[in-house]
Amino acid sequence: MRKVYLDNNATTQVDPIVVEAMASFYLENYGNASSVHGFGQKAKAAVEEARESVASLIGAEPREIVFTSGGTEADNLALKGIAARYGSRGAKIITAKTEHPAILRTAELLEQRGFRVSYLDVDSSGIISIEDVEQEIDDDTLLISLMCANNETGTIQPLEDIAVLARERGVFLHTDAVQGVGKMALDVTTLKVDLLSLSAHKFHGPKGVGALFVRDGVELEPVMLGGSQERKRRGGTENVPGIVGLGRACQRADECRESFQALASELRGRLETGFTERIPDIVINGAEAKRLPHVSNISFKGVQGESLLIGLDIEGIAVSTGAACSSGSVSPSHVLTAMGLPAETINGAIRFSLGRMSAEEDIKYLLDVVPAVVSRMREMTPLYKS
Repeated sequence: MRKVYLDNNATTQVDPIVVEAMASFYLENYGNASSVHGFGQKAKAAVEEARESVASLIGAEPREIVFTSGGTEADNLALKGIAARYGSRGAKIITAKTEHPAILRTAELLEQRGFRVSYLDVDSSGIISIEDVEQEIDDDTLLISLMCANNETGTIQPLEDIAVLARERGVFLHTDAVQGVGKMALDVTTLKVDLLSLSAHKFHGPKGVGALFVRDGVELEPVMLGGSQERKRRGGTENVPGIVGLGRACQRADECRESFQALASELRGRLETGFTERIPDIVINGAEAKRLPHVSNISFKGVQGESLLIGLDIEGIAVSTGAACSSGSVSPSHVLTAMGLPAETINGAIRFSLGRMSAEEDIKYLLDVVPAVVSRMREMTPLYKS
């Protein structure tokens, strides 16, 4: 039985070149980057080289990069850090109903601390209205935090237009770009964001390491207190092997981005066309919007997403029903719910997400297997009528 991994929005296989770069910092060059001896200085040099690689990928300066344990910590540092440092300037935060839980839960915490949070609606494709953003900005608005690209549907938000509004009104703009970095061209100078979160394991780097871009002149109150690492913005001994892996993953993403986009677009096109031809009563969620090329969120009428996921797993196919951070939850997708989709569409949704290691043979296998699994499940669903 073929094994097909199409859950790359949850996490990706680490690139062997990245693993090779990390290895010596576990076994040979294992010094603490804050130590003054030779071991430590070699580690410190590796950290700074990685900082340059991360900065280069997103068009930033190395001093604007703060290493974190991943996207969730970067999101927390962005929102809590701005709120604590600049709360006297305003008490309103604008975000969207389709954000990652790392943003939504942090926003809820800040509400408990006295901030007002506006949760924007999205249209049926998952896109925010520029007019809605403009209407929500008032003199008390401190921060806007909006995803670059959605983790469940891949829909891309009009960040550049939103940045214009934020700059005009003197409002900080943060973007959770965890799903976008390494998969699409992103330049913080063009986007004009003040803060940007990223995570290595979403683009073939290691788990447990990420970064927050903090534009020069923007100050943050640290969330992790301890030593003076990261220019006093994030205390704690540096995860040197992880940071090295993040840096090498950024280099690889830059080298492979165009070829990956071409591959992903072609494979996703074959997948969606093949399913449409072979399986009746399916909906491709967010298809009318601009999407990341490697993500396809498809609803199968008359089938429960969780049951289909298990059925496909038995056939060696790994997919998901939504965000990995929400696995185990019986609640329907908050993203698809915010898009106003019918319950049957939401309950039958499966996310297919490609990676650099995906191949044409994977799609051929899906087109052979998935229609039969869906048909079998529909036969066991008495309420389904084709």
